[in-house]
Amino acid sequence: MSTATVRTFLAYLEDKPGVLNRVTSLFRRRSFNIESLTVGRTERPDVSRMTLVVRADDDAARRLEAHLWKLVNVLQVDEVSNAPAIVRELALVKVRAPEGVRAAVMQLCEVFRARVVDVSPDALSIEITGAPDKVDGLLEMLRVYGVVEMVRTGTVAMRRGQGGVEGVISERPGAAPVAA
Repeated sequence: MSTATVRTFLAYLEDKPGVLNRVTSLFRRRSFNIESLTVGRTERPDVSRMTLVVRADDDAARRLEAHLWKLVNVLQVDEVSNAPAIVRELALVKVRAPEGVRAAVMQLCEVFRARVVDVSPDALSIEITGAPDKVDGLLEMLRVYGVVEMVRTGTVAMRRGQGGVEGVISERPGAAPVAA
């Protein structure tokens, strides 16, 4: 029996009202907690792309992918958990940084290639973009100074190399052609 690991699914969807609800309801009905969910437009005006991150074993991941394919408005599904992929996340972190520790916090930002985007007398607001592990690493280091507020976008992922919406969507059996 395989153990549950982090799985990343990319789903191309028709850009219509209610599609997000149908996809997330599928995961809810099967008692999967969505750890990260991002949805946005693609280079095609009628197609949205959803990145879902869940914990699942091999069997559950295969079943989730099969169930996603069954949804009417789903045009393409791709699990990229074990594929060469670019995975990124954005976080904004407000950390206590009075004058005495400000230089140390700014040095940490340099090490993690993060940017200070706002300065106030007692705090710094930091922007970091990178793999989720990198974001977690910076957060762990900043906790010593006192994280006042934090927000993360959730994971976005893309397969490395060529590919995209064009041509991929037409591979679905019975899928209507997407207007260019």
